[in-house]
Amino acid sequence: MSIILFALAAAPFPLSLAFSGGMAGANRSSEKHEGFEVPQVEVKFTKLFINGQFVDAVSGKTFETRDPRTGEVIARIAEGDKADIDLDVKAAREAFDNGPWPRMSGYERGRILHRFADIVEQHVEELSALDAGKLFQVGKLFDVPSSVQLLRYFAGAADKVPGATLKMSQRMQGYTLKEPVGVVGHVVPWNYPTTMFFFKVGPALAARCTVVIKPAEQTPL
Repeated sequence: MSIILFALAAAPFPLSLAFSGGMAGANRSSEKHEGFEVPQVEVKFTKLFINGQFVDAVSGKTFETRDPRTGEVIARIAEGDKADIDLDVKAAREAFDNGPWPRMSGYERGRILHRFADIVEQHVEELSALDAGKLFQVGKLFDVPSSVQLLRYFAGAADKVPGATLKMSQRMQGYTLKEPVGVVGHVVPWNYPTTMFFFKVGPALAARCTVVIKPAEQTPL
């Protein structure tokens, strides 16, 4: 099994993650279809994103990701394994224990998540044109816009984590205090890789957790 890893919220929170670990692309040309054009993107990032850096797999292995229409190789992606997962989890744990993300105010986390959504929104066509197991128009009209909506929803929730104060007796009161669980691991399926990425990442980051993501090897971009 091929494993492609991202570690989120390694200090400081990397806004560039919106286009990292194989997600990024720059317009190179466009391909015309009836009624619309599909931008052809150049895949720039194909390594593992661990501790704020793009790195090769410990084993040095890579695997091919191919255009499902033509069978042509799009890029070679770093192939992570157990050793890379260990590094990833350690980096995410260090970021949780000692980094700024879990210690930011809810308002500040929400502001950064809104900025994350802004960046995704600015690159809807590029993200939709990457091979994500979907037609370009489906990505452009649904997958990427819904991902932006998810990010904004959880950005709004970041400073609204409720607690409760309970009257235990005439002389005592109790209260609840919700805390982040720490490092959260997510496996993203191949059939909804874009939307599910943000569906998993958004609430975890809003709740002050750090995140390790394993995308599907069928849709690593």
